[in-house]
Amino acid sequence: MAFSFFQKIGRALAGRSRVDDDTLDAIEEALVESDMGVDTTLKVIDNLEERVDRDKYMSQDELRGMLREEISKLIPDTPSGAELKGHPHIILVVGVNGVGKTTTIGKLANFWRRQGKKVLLGAADTFRAAAVDQLDIWAERAGVEIVKQQMGSDPAAVAYDTAKSAIARGSDVVLIDTAGRLHNRVDLMNELTKIRNSVRKVVPDGPHEVLLVLDASTGQNAFAQAKEFARATDITGLVVTKLDGTAKGGVVVGVSDQFGIPVRFIGVGEKIDDIKPFDKDSFVAALFNPEEI
Repeated sequence: MAFSFFQKIGRALAGRSRVDDDTLDAIEEALVESDMGVDTTLKVIDNLEERVDRDKYMSQDELRGMLREEISKLIPDTPSGAELKGHPHIILVVGVNGVGKTTTIGKLANFWRRQGKKVLLGAADTFRAAAVDQLDIWAERAGVEIVKQQMGSDPAAVAYDTAKSAIARGSDVVLIDTAGRLHNRVDLMNELTKIRNSVRKVVPDGPHEVLLVLDASTGQNAFAQAKEFARATDITGLVVTKLDGTAKGGVVVGVSDQFGIPVRFIGVGEKIDDIKPFDKDSFVAALFNPEEI
């Protein structure tokens, strides 16, 4: 059975009438089990210990409140997920295969279309079989346009054509899919650099964002992916998928803390509307309640 963060903290505090080393050890174990990561967990515990030593005695409710505060401090403040910086506002979407990258692009396209924006997709993941076809399906579902070429085409050429088309069509938001490969970081860096340079030939200040898609259910693998992509390119924001009532929400805290990258959106289900801009306060509150994020 998969326990929510709320349930794990509840188990850690169950039957404890005072805050002592055993209580803090139980909280530490719960945080690690929630995939917050060892380094981030130790930050939280160290800060809690200082506050407990200072205040001497506190109730479980007070301790929960302190824990919420300490976790919130570690999550970078996030600008509005709907904020657009350019026209067209061009976004590169990166992430390994299997994290829901293509699905996320479709959801984001639908999100901005419903905001009244004209959205264009660029199918620059030309190496993976059926990647272009999958993005095409999501473009149809979201009711947006797409620029695509044959499988095996140069991704940078697709990105260039997408940017040119965005100007010609008066697009507000452009989402460019990229290949989800990490086996060779040099190749990844070179490919993303080529894509970025192609975009800038058309839109000099683009791309305006590079969003990394992570799957919350993969636990420590999400940390490894974030580390590799952060080395390969300048990540401006995270989109964390599969954050439902039983997901390990600690991943959001740990990754954003360790890499200093704000979370821009979270995916909370399988439907096209199941994505929303990240709100730190609401997210942390939801971690401590038996409700879905």
